[in-house]
Amino acid sequence: MLAAMRLASRAPSVHNTQPWRWVFDGKQLHLYSDTDRILTSADPQGRQLVISCGAMLHHVRTIFGARGWHTDTVRRPDPERPDYLAKISFRPWPDPPMGLKARARAIDSRRTDRLPMAEPRGWDVVLPRLRMLVSPHYLELDELEENVRPRLMAASQQAAALRRYDMAYGSELNWWAGHSESPEGIPPSALVSQAEAERVSVGREFPSAPHSLRRADTEDRARLVVVSSESDALVDWLRTGEALSAVLLECTAAGLGTCALTHITELPAGRALLASLVPRPVRPQLVIRIGTAPDEGPQAPTPRRPVVDFFTTTTH
Repeated sequence: MLAAMRLASRAPSVHNTQPWRWVFDGKQLHLYSDTDRILTSADPQGRQLVISCGAMLHHVRTIFGARGWHTDTVRRPDPERPDYLAKISFRPWPDPPMGLKARARAIDSRRTDRLPMAEPRGWDVVLPRLRMLVSPHYLELDELEENVRPRLMAASQQAAALRRYDMAYGSELNWWAGHSESPEGIPPSALVSQAEAERVSVGREFPSAPHSLRRADTEDRARLVVVSSESDALVDWLRTGEALSAVLLECTAAGLGTCALTHITELPAGRALLASLVPRPVRPQLVIRIGTAPDEGPQAPTPRRPVVDFFTTTTH
């Protein structure tokens, strides 16, 4: 159990806040949000916090599924407790699908790639698989056409401009990004320089890394997809995180790089723009960049908290 939870904690979370808490009662696993880790300026409603918890929920289910355990999941087991997000029961699963096993193997190698990426290899095959993986979560995945990229660039830049002089937002971002030797937050190795950031048309502004120009010969041709829901309830946020995990792991297994973008959907204007770019009335939850990154060899993993910090067991 501990080894599985340690691996599952590789799940992505906003600013690597890792805002989850798990309890195992001997039979069932219970997922709670850790509201002490909410981004009060960037995420006052806790939407991104819940999406982050949903990503780890999917990681947990993927790992146990690959190890032969079907995970029967109840979301929002107690409507009176918004922090109680999910309850998992286990039963044997002697023959899990190969795709699930491949996604489980991809967990340890998945990284957020903020650098320029080439066009994703095999996109005509990968995109339908991503839509198929998102669909069971009652969500939609839409690819944005190249001709709307300038509008999305403008929305990304507008979001950054609106936040630039927000002292509370800036202080929060700087607290979580760029610190070394910490088991949480975004380490310096995961940040990009200003010169590198300028070569990515749609990306989030973070504290700048020291000057460098990695992938100088790579033109950013990453595709952009939007994950959307019909409504905007807490359970939709949780399912968004599960779908995000499925998409990122499937792309990693296919040899593609990914970067989830949440800043555009932090503000109403950004979400309204995204809603106008997809073919049906939806509530956009996040954007994902997907591309092909050069083979740069093994990269240091981003830090994670020790399992004992977020996982406890109880007995009755």
